[in-house]
Amino acid sequence: MNPARQAILARLRAGQSTASVTDTQEPAYTAWTARDPAEQMAQFCEQLTASHAEVYHCTSDTLSEQLAELISETGVRRIAAGTAGEFLAQIQHACRTAELVPFDDLIDNWKDTLFSEVDAGVTHVHAAIAETGTLVLWPDRKEPRTLSLVPPCHIALVNASQLTDNFTALMHQQQWHQGLPTNVVLISGPSKTADIQQTLAYGAHGPSRLMVLIVVNR
Repeated sequence: MNPARQAILARLRAGQSTASVTDTQEPAYTAWTARDPAEQMAQFCEQLTASHAEVYHCTSDTLSEQLAELISETGVRRIAAGTAGEFLAQIQHACRTAELVPFDDLIDNWKDTLFSEVDAGVTHVHAAIAETGTLVLWPDRKEPRTLSLVPPCHIALVNASQLTDNFTALMHQQQWHQGLPTNVVLISGPSKTADIQQTLAYGAHGPSRLMVLIVVNR
């Protein structure tokens, strides 16, 4: 047998032997858990802000005014939103100084408007993970994933009761093994990339700004 071929086969066999040993080892990862709700919320906010998301707190009664203030301060003029959701009425009321554009048509019929004229997209959050500061979206026809992926600013509304410690706990609590939607979107900050000369840039593949409003019912 060719010496070069023998050397290659020897390295492959050695690699297989190493892999078999590694596969039997226990995983080093241990899921993070909170001691109490206050620590859970603090961890969630800390992780979000560390990823350059902007975090705000409000109640269901003050959500409309808080959202209206953010819209005014950021100079947003056109906001795209879904046609259903827990806080839809507050979203509609908050858009007094901006034009609310409902996502009620096929994407092909208003793609140019969405990509060129909409300043922000607002979505409800299905769940949130404290360990990593992650928003979990379950898009559907009433609130498509495009709302969180295309406009330069993404405004996410989180019900504090939907916060869980870690991803494993979320899957167990909601029994994901019983059925999933066709798409799940996990968001832990604004869109960013370091592909070009390893320089971190925001907004390359999606929103450059993520604003998270946490609704705490008191």
